[in-house]
Amino acid sequence: MFSVTNSRGFVNQQEQFEEREMKGEDIAAYKIVSSGEFAYNPARINVGSIARYDGETDCMISSLYVCFKAKKELVDSRLLLHILKSPKMLYNYGINGEGGVRIYLFYPNFARIRVKLPSIEEQQKIASFLNLIEERIQVQNKVIEKYESLIKALAYDTIGKYTPNTLLSECVRCSSSTLKESDLTVEGAVPAYGAAGISGFTDSALSDEDSILITKDGSGVGSLRYVNGPHSFVGTLNSMTSKEEVYLPYIYYALQNVCFESYRTGQAIPHIYFKDYGKEAIYCPSFDEQKRLANGLEMIDSKVGIERATLQYLHSVKAYLLSAMFI
Repeated sequence: MFSVTNSRGFVNQQEQFEEREMKGEDIAAYKIVSSGEFAYNPARINVGSIARYDGETDCMISSLYVCFKAKKELVDSRLLLHILKSPKMLYNYGINGEGGVRIYLFYPNFARIRVKLPSIEEQQKIASFLNLIEERIQVQNKVIEKYESLIKALAYDTIGKYTPNTLLSECVRCSSSTLKESDLTVEGAVPAYGAAGISGFTDSALSDEDSILITKDGSGVGSLRYVNGPHSFVGTLNSMTSKEEVYLPYIYYALQNVCFESYRTGQAIPHIYFKDYGKEAIYCPSFDEQKRLANGLEMIDSKVGIERATLQYLHSVKAYLLSAMFI
């Protein structure tokens, strides 16, 4: 049994939800997906929940997903995946969908979206080139993950050993956003963040301060990101900024040791709320001591920033090529 995610594509549900059990379930309505076929979530395609299945054996997915496959004589499915995940297509999903607060895009409207395609031979060449960039992006993601794991381990050694003495709500202010992924553009003065990083841009900033962004909705609840300077963020995130005599980078490192899963509510779509996780106690010493403890971790984090900039550059190159060549 698999799910389709916006950042990782097809994911085994036992990997995504540790307590997922299939025993005794009625699977008559589930859909079978074979290698090379596509599936998307009609309620989340506008944020990128569409993927091609590349497993060696067939898998099952919920009947709620829309499934399709490419006509091999006309379309290279590798190239089609790049096109379907491109910023312009995410925009098209939004304007072709139906609904109010939540946008739904079912197959009849999805199938009406037009794309430009060269000959099948040219598609294969382009797909091979874009796949090389995508492979480099995947390597870059792994490099960043390794650094983040190191920071988390060091944060535990330097901060986690102390007895908590202050509530998180006493250290930071929390704000939310009504911005949707469909509101973002591929160009703009201000980067806008989603759960997976920069999702697009806006013309003006929601915040001018350094912030800790935390995912409050979806399977990635509790994931953290430190953001410098003016930025915007979508409604699935909360933004935390520092109160007086609080060194925000220190709070970011202190939160590496917090299990936000304990504050999770909801089944179909998990949520966490600041009114709950704001009661989490952390160790918060004097301002000077905060800076001292955070100093070594910031040096490593600066390296992560360089790696993230490289990752963003690779994404921008890929987006430019998609735009310049055929969309």
